[in-house]
Amino acid sequence: MPPSTRGETFLALHRRPSGFVMPNAWDAGSAILLAEAGFEAVGTTSAGIAFSLGLQDYGSAAALGVSREAMFERMAEIARAVRAPVNGDLEAGYGDTPEAVAETVRLAIDAGLAGGNIEDKVPFEPRLYDEGLAVERIAAAREAIEASGEAFVLTARTDALAVSGDLDQAIRRANLYRQAGADCLFAPGPADAETSRTLVRGIQGPVNVVIGLAGAAPSTSALLALGVQRISLGGTIARAAFAFLRRAARELREHGTLDFAADQIPASELNRIFADARSSIEPAPAAL
Repeated sequence: MPPSTRGETFLALHRRPSGFVMPNAWDAGSAILLAEAGFEAVGTTSAGIAFSLGLQDYGSAAALGVSREAMFERMAEIARAVRAPVNGDLEAGYGDTPEAVAETVRLAIDAGLAGGNIEDKVPFEPRLYDEGLAVERIAAAREAIEASGEAFVLTARTDALAVSGDLDQAIRRANLYRQAGADCLFAPGPADAETSRTLVRGIQGPVNVVIGLAGAAPSTSALLALGVQRISLGGTIARAAFAFLRRAARELREHGTLDFAADQIPASELNRIFADARSSIEPAPAAL
């Protein structure tokens, strides 16, 4: 019998031997295009959402970033736009305490997300939460999921590699988070084959590897062959889209040419894609 909810479908993807690729969207349109391309799950990107709102992602001050309310409004729009499971970038849980993290997870479930990441880096500071507190935060998130009665994939993210480059600490923390109830473990940093292989061998649970942040990385097929369960891209596609926009603007302003428009998607095709996506989720409006 197939899974009955998107949360169950998402859990099943984390348990199958072949693994999967989960690109990240920043709005409903980008999510629909990713799903239309055939990806089985879509993640949100806090960076992409922030940049699309003209705000910073973990920049110089909280006031220049995206509020929890605004972030959840956009994530809910993404979840409503596609049939595929959507994993939410829940950042550090929007609060230091286990209670704050639990509340954020409850909001994620209410928003229709099939899963979400919780980070262990203190926002705007180059340090991780105390290990004991970080474990308590993941345990509180798991308790909130169990209390909801909904299927929801809890991903525990450790930024040990980003903060100190300590691979052993990343593996130790990931395993502690797994024991506390995490379904998937995520240690962003180098995505080379050697590091990815070490993470897969050392972490006692499904591993997410993010690619596109910096430097070269093996192909997605090579990473999956190493045993990586989930591959995400963070804000990579969003940043590439913004890079294209800047190149187009400069070409138009400096040269007056429109070479950038050669590969645009026709309006008729976008209309069809978005109409098909909406009709697969929402009933057709009644005739007047």
